[in-house]
Amino acid sequence: MNSKATILQKAEFNPKIKTYILWYGALICTITVILIPLIPIWLLIASIYLKRYFERLECELTTRSLRFKKGYIFHTERTIPLDKIQDLTFKEGPLLKYFGLSILKIETAGNTGQGSSDLSLIGIIDAFEFRNKVFEQRDKVTYNSGASSTASTDSVAEILKEIRDSIKRIEEKYLA
Repeated sequence: MNSKATILQKAEFNPKIKTYILWYGALICTITVILIPLIPIWLLIASIYLKRYFERLECELTTRSLRFKKGYIFHTERTIPLDKIQDLTFKEGPLLKYFGLSILKIETAGNTGQGSSDLSLIGIIDAFEFRNKVFEQRDKVTYNSGASSTASTDSVAEILKEIRDSIKRIEEKYLA
């Protein structure tokens, strides 16, 4: 088995993410009413932060996993093995549609939260194509692991048959 996974595809992110997050934060401030005076501060600080945040967004599909990195002040790096991915779903709301974005939610085996996802990727360019490539590679990985487990099951069964035959020969020798 190779110790290093090969990168199959790097996801590119739409620069409109910065504008979306900027307006989303302003909308939240407006809805909470109390935070309305903070909107100018939010717009100033967030625009500077979001530029650097966007520069550090990375998502790679490798032969064995999906890797995601983000963050400017707080760095996050997630690696999800492809054989653990159960579903990739799209989420679009009115604001996302306005900016031409979507959220790709990745759900894995063992996900405990009801309705939550293990990873949400906002604004991947050609997200449907990226999702299809992830599914295609996941199927290859799970098919190969299934084939190798069948092969290992066959070899274990063969060894057990040899042990059984050896025990029969020993019993015949001592009982005769």
